[in-house]
Amino acid sequence: MLLGVIGDDFTGSSDIANTLSKQGMSVTQYSGIPAHNADATVEAGVVSLKTRTIPVQDAVAQSVAAAQWLLKQGCQQIFFKYCSTFDSTKEGNIGPVTEALADLLGEDKVVMCPAFPTAGRTIFQGHLFVADQLLSDSGMRNHPLTPMTDADLRRWLAYQTQWTVGHIPYADIATGAEHIEQKLAAAPKSMIITDAISDQHLHDIGTAVRGRKLLTGGSGLAIGLPDNFRRQGLIKATNNPWRGESGKAVILSGSCSIATREQVAIYRENGKAREITAAEVAEGTVSVAEIADWALAQETTPLIFSSADPEVVVAAQNKYGRERAACAIETFFGDLASQLADAGVSRIVTAGGETSGAVVLALKIDAMEIGPEIAAGVPAMRVTGRDLVIALKSGNFGQKDFFNRALGVLENG
Repeated sequence: MLLGVIGDDFTGSSDIANTLSKQGMSVTQYSGIPAHNADATVEAGVVSLKTRTIPVQDAVAQSVAAAQWLLKQGCQQIFFKYCSTFDSTKEGNIGPVTEALADLLGEDKVVMCPAFPTAGRTIFQGHLFVADQLLSDSGMRNHPLTPMTDADLRRWLAYQTQWTVGHIPYADIATGAEHIEQKLAAAPKSMIITDAISDQHLHDIGTAVRGRKLLTGGSGLAIGLPDNFRRQGLIKATNNPWRGESGKAVILSGSCSIATREQVAIYRENGKAREITAAEVAEGTVSVAEIADWALAQETTPLIFSSADPEVVVAAQNKYGRERAACAIETFFGDLASQLADAGVSRIVTAGGETSGAVVLALKIDAMEIGPEIAAGVPAMRVTGRDLVIALKSGNFGQKDFFNRALGVLENG
C-alpha cells in the first residue's frame, strides 16, 4: 500500500476513494479499522471512520489507530480527509486530529486544503467559497451539527489548534508546484491553508507535497497525488469491471442540506416516499419493522427520508436535545437498512454523512470496491463478498435527479 487515507465520515471516504480510483490507483475502502492486513494489490487504502462530530479525544484516538494500521501496510503518505466545507466546530475535530497525526508521523508542516473546484468549493485569500457564496453565507450556516458561520479557514482552524496557522495565497499557488514547495520548506511549524480555485492548483499542490508524510483536505487534493507514485513506477495499471445488481432497491435520506432537500422533492414528484420525523422516532410512534414492510411492498423504489427544513430540525433539537435527535434518526436508518438487506434489497442509496455512516456500520460492511462515478465525489460501490451495491452521498453533492441516476448506475454501471 502506497497511500493511506483516514476519512472522518463515510461519504467523504467514498468521495476520495472515487477520486483516487479515477486517477488509476487500485483502491479499497474499509469500514473502520480492519482486523487483518490489506490485500497486496491495494495501492490506496481508505479507512472510513465516523469521527466528524464525536468527542475530540475519541476522534483523535480512532484516527491515530487508523494511521498506525495504514503505516503497517507500508503507506508512504497519510491523508486525513475531511469535508470540502471544512465541517467542524470551534472545538474540533479537524485541528486536534491533525495535531495528533503530525506528532505520530513527525511532521511539523501540514497542508490544509479542502478545495474541490469541480463541486464548487474554492479557497481564495484563505476564505472558503461554495459556488459564488462565502461558506458562511451558504446553506452550511444552518448545518444541524457543524454550522459553518465563518468562511475564513485561518480563523476557524485557529480556534481548534495550538499550532500556528499559516497561509499560502493565490499569488504563490498560481506560480506552480516548485514555488509552492519552496514556500512550504520556508514556513515555520504550522498548519498551512492553501488557496486553490482550479484543478491545476490542486495538481500543483499535490506535486509540492510529494515528500510530506501527512497532508489534509478534501478529496480534490487527491487528484495530484497518484502521479507522484506513478513517476516512481509504483502504480500498476488496473481495470476492475463493474458488476451491478438488478434486485430491489431503497433510498434513505437523512441529510438536511439544501441540495438533498431539492433532490428529495424532485424524486417525490413521481416516486413513492415516506417521511420519518425525529418526533416519531424519539417517541416510538413509528417502528423499523413497519417502515421496512411498507418499503418492501412498493412496486417501485421507495424513498424514506427525514430531510427537514432547518426550522424543523432546530425545533426537534430544542425538544429532544441535539445529540438525542440526531442519534435516534441515525439508529433508525441503520436498523432499517439492515432489515431491508436481510430481506433481499440489493441496492441502497443513502444521503448524508451521518446517515451513510450509520447504514454502513449497521450493515457490518468490512470493505467496498470502487465502481463507476454517479456524480462528482460519489461512486457506485460493491460490498466485498456480498451481492450488495451502495452509493453514499454527501448532503451537498449530486445532481437534482441524483437518486434516479444512482439507481441506474448501481444496476447497470
